[in-house]
Amino acid sequence: MSEEAPQEQQDDDDLQYFVRIGQTDLDGTKSVERSLSEMNGLGRRTARIIADEAGVDRTATFGALDEDVIDEVVELVENYAAEVPDWLNNRQNDFYTGETTHEIGNDLQLTRQHDINRMKMIDSYRGVRHKRGQKVRGQRTKSTGRTEGTIGVNVEEIREEQAEEAAEEEDDE
Repeated sequence: MSEEAPQEQQDDDDLQYFVRIGQTDLDGTKSVERSLSEMNGLGRRTARIIADEAGVDRTATFGALDEDVIDEVVELVENYAAEVPDWLNNRQNDFYTGETTHEIGNDLQLTRQHDINRMKMIDSYRGVRHKRGQKVRGQRTKSTGRTEGTIGVNVEEIREEQAEEAAEEEDDE
């Protein structure tokens, strides 16, 4: 057993706890697929494709990989749009440039917010729904998504009032 302890200690020394891709820190203690899928813009399917392209076991610990293998994975993530068909990218036919790209990390959030602001400015149907804070994608709104106060009977409030009245009656007696 004494031989295994130094091996585990050596593995911990080689483990990279954070792997940086773009502006995002990924958890190096998790598997390659799980770490990549925690990044905005990369799902499980995309993470699996990247791991296969890099020739890495997707269940291997991400931080325990060699430095050159990690660099290859980072390179594949950054150039993902060029490697896959257009239908697999998350930003097809951009409004301004017409290009098909795959946004990841903070870039995805910024472009999504920019698109919502554009819809609000031109007063499209979806933009108006965003302005009002209503559901945008055709969901039902009659019974869900209510933001005002309580509708219907508040049983807890009635019980509290009855308890107060009972306490007042006991004090009067």
